[in-house]
Amino acid sequence: MQYQHATVQGPFDPLAVVARLTGSGLLGEYLVYERDGRWHVAGDALVELRVDAHRVWSTDGFDRPWSATPWPQVAQALERTPVADWRAYGWACFELAAPEPPADGQVLAHLVVPRLEFEITAEQVAVRAVDPGELEAALKLLAEPAVQHTCDPVPVDIRSGASAYQGAVAHTVDEIGRGRLEKAIVSRPVPVPFRVDLTATYLAGRRHNTPARSFLLDLGGWQAAGFSPETVVEADATGYAATQPLAGTRALTGRPETDEALRAELLTDPKEVYEHAASVRLAVAELDTVGREGTTHVREFMTVQRRGSVQHLASRVATSLAEGRTGWDALGAVFPPVTASGIPKAAAYRLIAELEEQPRGLYSGTVLMAGADGSLDAALVLRAVYQRDGRAWLRAGAGVVAGSRPAREYEETCEKLAAVAPYVVPATG
Repeated sequence: MQYQHATVQGPFDPLAVVARLTGSGLLGEYLVYERDGRWHVAGDALVELRVDAHRVWSTDGFDRPWSATPWPQVAQALERTPVADWRAYGWACFELAAPEPPADGQVLAHLVVPRLEFEITAEQVAVRAVDPGELEAALKLLAEPAVQHTCDPVPVDIRSGASAYQGAVAHTVDEIGRGRLEKAIVSRPVPVPFRVDLTATYLAGRRHNTPARSFLLDLGGWQAAGFSPETVVEADATGYAATQPLAGTRALTGRPETDEALRAELLTDPKEVYEHAASVRLAVAELDTVGREGTTHVREFMTVQRRGSVQHLASRVATSLAEGRTGWDALGAVFPPVTASGIPKAAAYRLIAELEEQPRGLYSGTVLMAGADGSLDAALVLRAVYQRDGRAWLRAGAGVVAGSRPAREYEETCEKLAAVAPYVVPATG
């Protein structure tokens, strides 16, 4: 079995092509993943792989138990893929790495190797398909005239639940003072009071955001559209791996003088600088467990990255993977990243479970793509809208440390929610 290839020359509006493909019905369930100016669209699964609290299994007969981390078994399952140059796409929930993950058979990760795949840039669209008929249908679809998608977002009210959230932050500060932990990311959900058109929301939100990665998916019971500010892991085929902790936040207002003042404040605020440095310290320690001795280092430290409605302190930690280690091992070492969990992670997980009424699910999990060549790119799921089981919601959190102030942490969640809340489009019909 092998992929058939074709290329269609542009120019293209990549977002318009994404909308055409996801709305065509050609893909079935799908996942869109944007990185480095390229949109990857995967659909019509050749192989599906699922993970629960105990097992990794796939539609081609793979079934193995796991403990500690499922990623080695995921890698083994993908090695059986009947096409040599496969790419896999999927998601994993935050609870996959919890000390006590759900034991009810809930699927915590879902990956697919697609039969039909597109790589879209402004210059061209590359298509590959297992079935020649699907390739022909894809090329026919791409040749159709572009359709202009008009959408009218209905901004979501994000200023709710202040008292409860601030109480949770105050409780976390108290627990830090008692020595239970050093840092925790405390989050809050915001319900969306209507069914969401995820594709239209993605189009509107992507045009107003500056993400490290973006994604749109309808896969395994989850629907989501998001604009990730950071990567969990970037691993290439040579064995070089990196993670990108972001911690420390100020708003972006669109007023240059105000934004520059907030940037200067961010770089000198003791609480924000401490939170960021502590996060980088843990990222170094985690990535070092899979790196070749002496190669783990901080490649960038405390730069400021603009991400839609906010600006963050950002660093990058990198390593050369040790003999026998892969990008999947790097993912297992850092997932979920400290910027979505806390320090130490086990204590943070337990406190989060006490404070947050519902499991996080996809929020602060990952959406990823991986290749047969050993490459792996995993985005942190933040700044997104989620839809599942008949309800839709947003969610955002803030990093709480000893110096946190509840009112400020609540405002930070509002600043982050503003990356998505103004662009949510209701579904019609």
